[in-house]
Amino acid sequence: MAIGSGLGAQLGIAAESSYGTFVAPTRFVEFTKESLALKKTTAQSAGIAAGRLLALASRRVVTRKEVQGSIELEVTNKGMGLLLQALMGTSVTPVQQATTTAYLQTHTLASTAGKSLTIQKGVPLTTGVVTDKTFLGCKVTSAEFSCGTGEMLTGTFEFDGKDCDEGQTLAAASYSNMAPFHFGQMALKTGTFGAETALDGIRKVSVKIERPQDVERFYANQAALKKEPIENDQVKITGSLESDYVATTLDDLHTSDGTTSLVWEFIGANIASTYFETFRVTLPAVKLDEGPPTVDGFGVVKPTFNFTGLFDGTNQPKIEYMSTDTTV
Repeated sequence: MAIGSGLGAQLGIAAESSYGTFVAPTRFVEFTKESLALKKTTAQSAGIAAGRLLALASRRVVTRKEVQGSIELEVTNKGMGLLLQALMGTSVTPVQQATTTAYLQTHTLASTAGKSLTIQKGVPLTTGVVTDKTFLGCKVTSAEFSCGTGEMLTGTFEFDGKDCDEGQTLAAASYSNMAPFHFGQMALKTGTFGAETALDGIRKVSVKIERPQDVERFYANQAALKKEPIENDQVKITGSLESDYVATTLDDLHTSDGTTSLVWEFIGANIASTYFETFRVTLPAVKLDEGPPTVDGFGVVKPTFNFTGLFDGTNQPKIEYMSTDTTV
C-alpha cells in the first residue's frame, strides 16, 4: 500500500508507436506538480415533455473527450529524453561517447508528427490504494525552462491528449539515482554561432518553445475522440535574460536589432573521461525585443531583456542532453 497522499503518487511515460495507442510506461519521472485531466463536452436534451420540470439524466450525452494539462518538474541528469523528443520532434538515438558510459542525445527542431506519449499517473486514495489514470495520445504543445540565482533548472511541459483510460494496470514505478541541474552549473554564451563566449551579469534565464497544433480534429466515426493534432503554425521560441548592467552587449543588440547566437548550458558531474552531464539549449539566431536599461532607484541597474528565437537560414535550434541513459 502507498501513502494516502501526494507522497504516494507516480508518473510514468512511454513513447507511442501510433497516436493514442497504449504503451506500458517504462520511464518514471520525478515531478513537482501536474494537472493532467480528462475534459469532456456534454450536451443535454431540452425536449419538452408535459409536466417534466427537470431534464432527464438519460438524455445527457458526452459528445467529445480530450486531455489537457501540464507537468512541472526539475530537469535532471537522467530520464529526460522522452519529453525532449516529444517537444523537439527529432527521433533520437543516444550516441555513445568513445567507449565511455556517456551518451549524447541531440534533439534538433523538427516536425512533431508521430511523436506522442502515453502518460500514466497514479493518484493515491487516502486509504493508500493508488488509482490509475492513463492518458493516451499526449502531444507536447509547449515547454518552458527556467533557472535563476540559487534555483534548480525547472521545466513545465504543456500537453494535449486524446483520451483517458482508467482500465490499465498501474506500472510499478522505479527510479534511478537522479540529480537536478542547477544555477551553480549554469552558463550563458552569446556571439557568432559556433564561437559563442560567456556573457557576464546574467542572473536568470528562461526559454519557452511553443509547438502550435490544430487540436480540434474531431470527426465523425471517431467515437467522440480526436485524430492526431497537426502543426498549423510556425514554432515560437521566446525567452528572457535577467541581468545586472555590467556591459552593453545586450543593450547594443537591442538598439541595433542585431542577431546573436545564444547558448544556455548546464554542465554537471563528470561521467567519464572528458564527458560531463550536460543540458544545453542552442538558439542560433536571437533578436532582443525589449528591455533596455532604466534607472529606478539607487541600486544596481537590473534590465531584463526579452528575446525571440529565429532561424539563421542554416542551423536549427537544438537541445543537447548528455547522460548515462542508453535509450531515450
